[in-house]
Amino acid sequence: MRTFVSQQVQNMAPSGIRRYFDIAATMDDVISLGIGEPSFDTPAHIAQKGIESLQLGMTAYTSNAGMIELRNAIARYIERLYNVRYEPATEVLVTVGVSEALWVALKAILDPGDEVLVVQPCFVANAAAVEMAGGVPVIVDAYAEYDFQVTGADLERAITPRTKAILISYPNNPTGAILTPQHMNEVAAVAAKYDLVVISDEIYERLVYGVDHVCFAALPGMRERTILLSGMSKSFAMTGWRIGYATAPAPIMEAMLKLHQYLIMSAPTMGQYAAIQALDHAADDVEAMRCEYDRRRRLIVDGFNQLGLTCFEPRGAFYAFPNIGVTGMSDEQFCEALLLEEQVAVVPGSAFGASGDGFIRASYTNSYHNIETALERMARFMVRHG
Repeated sequence: MRTFVSQQVQNMAPSGIRRYFDIAATMDDVISLGIGEPSFDTPAHIAQKGIESLQLGMTAYTSNAGMIELRNAIARYIERLYNVRYEPATEVLVTVGVSEALWVALKAILDPGDEVLVVQPCFVANAAAVEMAGGVPVIVDAYAEYDFQVTGADLERAITPRTKAILISYPNNPTGAILTPQHMNEVAAVAAKYDLVVISDEIYERLVYGVDHVCFAALPGMRERTILLSGMSKSFAMTGWRIGYATAPAPIMEAMLKLHQYLIMSAPTMGQYAAIQALDHAADDVEAMRCEYDRRRRLIVDGFNQLGLTCFEPRGAFYAFPNIGVTGMSDEQFCEALLLEEQVAVVPGSAFGASGDGFIRASYTNSYHNIETALERMARFMVRHG
């Protein structure tokens, strides 16, 4: 028989982070600093709203775009935080996590061969999502010596007549970097100069330390050319509820909704009820989790620097991104050896793009005690290899 798998899928690189999770799953006593998932339970009052919806039999499909009550809550939330107003009925879409929102956004704006500037290091799915939507990802690297900041000049060098959009994700996974206001304005200036759409993934927006998060759509002139992505997973400890959302100007949102209608009947109903509670009533819970992440952040960053694994200070999300060059190993060799010898799981930085080569991503969502233990194990590892 002929090969039935498409050439596009055959050519697509597999996710660079899954292999280590698969190995760790076969081992005992592994401390995982690999997965980007909150260690906290969903706050009880949020979970209770989901439970109540089940008990009351609210288990049918909702409106395809999401319950209007939730779209209203999303619009209120964004206006309250960033003073940016969206029309709930025509400019807000509830999705099955941010991953669906990203794909729908890309598919809505791209014709075959259109190029998207993808700033790396970034979440492993970003470039692949561009490919799956029929576009061409053009990688723009950000580097540690500049605190993983992308500049307007970096973007301009990559622009061609086929460039349609810029895809950014700050606060950043995997580096923990945020964009300074200066560099954010540079990105905005490039978007305006070349008439580009900006897709801004801000899923970690509430998890910042010592700085304020700036919503890209709030920048002067950017609301009308920004597709803003966020959701409940990270800030509200609701990964398994699978509720994301997108906001965009009405003409773009109309196209996104058309795709969403064919792809998804509706986001999980009980998750939508819980999300309303979270957006309207969970500010104190978010702040408590953020403060604990900050405590763990200081522990792990100081720990890495003391081990000789130079780590710039992450200002957002819940990842540290230390340089492992002192060991003489590649990042993949380091991660595999650390897992097999000391049962500590981290992820090679090269999984997130070429500019992540020689780094590792370590999530500090695990408990403070487990991070301490992981650092002790890594110290033994470094004595042998450092």
